[in-house]
Amino acid sequence: MARRAIAVVSACLFTAGALPGLPAAAAAVGARSCTAGTREAVPGRGAEPYAPGPTRVAEMLADLAQRRSRARRVPVTAITVPTWVHVIADGALGAQDGAVRAQVAALNSAYGGRYGGADTGVRFRLEGITRTDNPAWFRSPLAYERPIKQLRRGGPETLNLYVAQLGQLVLGYSTYPHWYRNEPQLDGVVVDWRTLPGGSLRNFDRGFTAVHEIGHWMGLLHTFENGCEPPGDAVDDTPPEGQPTEGCPVTKDTCKGGGPDPIHNFMDYAQDRCMSEFTAGQAVRMHEIWALYRGREAATTLDG
Repeated sequence: MARRAIAVVSACLFTAGALPGLPAAAAAVGARSCTAGTREAVPGRGAEPYAPGPTRVAEMLADLAQRRSRARRVPVTAITVPTWVHVIADGALGAQDGAVRAQVAALNSAYGGRYGGADTGVRFRLEGITRTDNPAWFRSPLAYERPIKQLRRGGPETLNLYVAQLGQLVLGYSTYPHWYRNEPQLDGVVVDWRTLPGGSLRNFDRGFTAVHEIGHWMGLLHTFENGCEPPGDAVDDTPPEGQPTEGCPVTKDTCKGGGPDPIHNFMDYAQDRCMSEFTAGQAVRMHEIWALYRGREAATTLDG
């Protein structure tokens, strides 16, 4: 999940097309560099490097509908995601194994409904941890994304989670399953090591950056996708949301007649302490996406 610095003094440079093969938004953020003189910033969630625009979202939903129409129906079963975590370090700086294991535990609690909301039926099995000491990679994972992702293991069904230091402007990002066919080598999730459980980033230290970004990896859109306009995030039981949530408000309602905003949903932008749930509809969507894009059965959909 990206978090935008709210108080940044120096300007940043955006240069599109710096990383060939990436979506334009990702290339732009990947090429961003900040000059000296930036003071310490208070982080807040903002636009993620791989966040698709309205046109691309429409294309993704159309592709899903097409695949769904061709698929055969199968029973809903639990999903266990084989997970590799690749820690990028700069000497002593970087995530320790204990923090990685705590992150996987937080994933299983969040996707298991232990904080609230639905049990999605998705679980994560840690297959292994790799560790690479590379100061340049550690401090600029967007700029070195292609060489870093040569560490990846497995196929479309394997989650590769890369942990480095993303800086003040971006604290996490993910690819979407719809893109695996064209860019399999870039598939995966990147998060800032300070967002792992017990990390040093105030308000974003419970591991929910990875929960959110892996939601994208599993095919979920933001709850505020398309604002108040249909189809929203294309999940029936998430109320429409005109704007992303900032901080941790008591309540919020940005779409007239749509009901209160889903401020506690993991796919919104609230602080970690405000996040607690996925919906049953989001669980169904993840299972459907898994069957159609990531599972071993390429032409199946869900029954019921």
